[in-house]
Amino acid sequence: MKNLSRKFLLGLAVSFGLLTTACSDDPVIDPIDEGGELPPQENTELNGSVNEDRTLDPSETYSLTGVLSVEAGVTLTIPAGTRIVADNDTDATDVYIVVQQGADIEINGTAASPVVMSAASGQSGSWGGLVIAGNGVTTEGVGAVAEVGGIIYGGNDTSDDSGSINYLVLSDAGAQINAESQYNGLSLYAVGSGTSIQNVAILNGADDGVEFFGGSVSVTNLYLENNEDDAVDWTEGWNGTVNNTYVLHTNANFSTAIEADGVDNNPKFNNFTAVSTVGGIALQFKKQSGANISGLSLSGYDTTIDIPEVGRTDLSNIVLNGETADPDNDYNVTPTVDASDFDWITNRGQVSVLPGTIDNNFSLDANTEYVITGVVSVESGATLTIPAGTRITARTDNDEDGTNIYMVVQKGGMIDIQGTESNPVVMSATSGVSGSWGGLVIAGNGVTTEGINATAEVGGIIYGGDDVEDNSGSISYLIISDAGAQINAESQYNGLSLYAVGSGTSIENVAILNGADDGVEFFGGSVSVTNLYLENNEDDAVDWTEGWNGKITNTYVLHTIENFSTAIEADGVNNMPEIENFTAVSETGGIALQFKKQSGANITGLSLSGYATAIDIPEVGRTDLSGIQIEGANASLDMSYEAEATVDVEMFDWVN
Repeated sequence: MKNLSRKFLLGLAVSFGLLTTACSDDPVIDPIDEGGELPPQENTELNGSVNEDRTLDPSETYSLTGVLSVEAGVTLTIPAGTRIVADNDTDATDVYIVVQQGADIEINGTAASPVVMSAASGQSGSWGGLVIAGNGVTTEGVGAVAEVGGIIYGGNDTSDDSGSINYLVLSDAGAQINAESQYNGLSLYAVGSGTSIQNVAILNGADDGVEFFGGSVSVTNLYLENNEDDAVDWTEGWNGTVNNTYVLHTNANFSTAIEADGVDNNPKFNNFTAVSTVGGIALQFKKQSGANISGLSLSGYDTTIDIPEVGRTDLSNIVLNGETADPDNDYNVTPTVDASDFDWITNRGQVSVLPGTIDNNFSLDANTEYVITGVVSVESGATLTIPAGTRITARTDNDEDGTNIYMVVQKGGMIDIQGTESNPVVMSATSGVSGSWGGLVIAGNGVTTEGINATAEVGGIIYGGDDVEDNSGSISYLIISDAGAQINAESQYNGLSLYAVGSGTSIENVAILNGADDGVEFFGGSVSVTNLYLENNEDDAVDWTEGWNGKITNTYVLHTIENFSTAIEADGVNNMPEIENFTAVSETGGIALQFKKQSGANITGLSLSGYATAIDIPEVGRTDLSGIQIEGANASLDMSYEAEATVDVEMFDWVN
């Protein structure tokens, strides 16, 4: 019947060709291919059994509407650029792809054209992901039955080859069967070392990202984002290797970055970076499980190592960065894997947690949002570069002490903030509440009355030397808000704290907003600042002490809230710093300028508006104000210094 129908079609085509030839000079188009066969119609609905080798068409988008089972002896090939969309109206546990024992899958994605498997709904847990059942070794024995789908797996072939995967993005999986059993993004049941898996991204899963059930398969280049249970999970004696892993958690209520369970066959991880913006547990080792993990970097987790087994004290089989695991170590070091290594994933999150220690030159990416969850310290000899448009947020909505969250550039370290008027760098707190974090602290080698190697009132930071021209870097177009965390009644962090920073440091176009203490405070040094905007900092807008002798040019101070201290507080010895063009406006009264002890300044272009007191001299008996020069004359306590603004607030329209 098949041949008769094709002969009929051929005859029809010939007759049509004769007819059209009589009417036109156009060439005849034969709908039948050169082999005498009609082109086959590709079935883009995937379900049922694959009983013969099949290659999908990358020009098609396939709809997965049930279980697609690749049977023993058969290979399913998925070329680069192929898209498979799980689309179901019933139970999500009935929609998944399984490669049975003895079958092969060949996923041939590329960096430019990865294979993508996702759910039509875009919701986590919408389907069962990709399941591969191998003939490798598992503690469950030969012919074990998987917790999902009744799938048979397990044998004695350590080198089992179930195919290869390269450049696969798998999202929205993790369908739940019951409280004890769920599908994952990628489930590997007794898959052996002969199977090749590399460049895999698993996103937005309702259960684990990848889980190894025994076997010895290895994975290279693995990206795991917001999988709601464990990012990586293993059990049943898996003993493979994972190279270059990046884990990102930005959604709360996940379980772990790694969960290890069952007997310990010493699997290995080389370069494992895990980042959480929401706290949680990083590594969990159940029963007597262990691993050897080198290049471990954890950022933002509340608990780094969790040992649920009651009474387990021997952690010698958990080797982290070459040493026995230490639950008191935060392992917050420079990331060993960069999220940008996975730029081939177009829908990945652009969030990263800054490491606690930056001891080599480190450049941020303006397309990534950075989170601070503790102290970020730029060490001597290192430079932190922050390009225009970068946003850095202190995670302060977890009731932790804000004094434990700040950025510090240590003596000999450098910071290079490269904001622009249209794309400033922004540092703020997730809470939006003043005093939520400690702001930016820079410690220099400049001169301070506290001497060389003084200890700062915050963080035990060492500062001070004899280099008047100390260069601690440059800052341009920076917005700092919500800082000023309080240590005690005498010591607080500010928005920008400059400890003995020298004149070789460049600072211009800085806005400091909504601070619980000073906007900017100078502790000695000779650094100068140009174009400074200070709004609603609850203590002093500008504060200096320890003999600072630099210059501030073009400052605008705005007070719209009560109970602030001053627009300027000067303290300590008088090294006559210069203030040029200083406009301060208060809508709530208060003190404008306060000079403690014998401090002073040379101020030109002063304009004060709305303050109840223009100049305050707390020192009892101080009558000589010659050290306070305003517009070329000694300061007068009887003058209001109300004058036309010397700095236009519109100059700071870039602050939004």
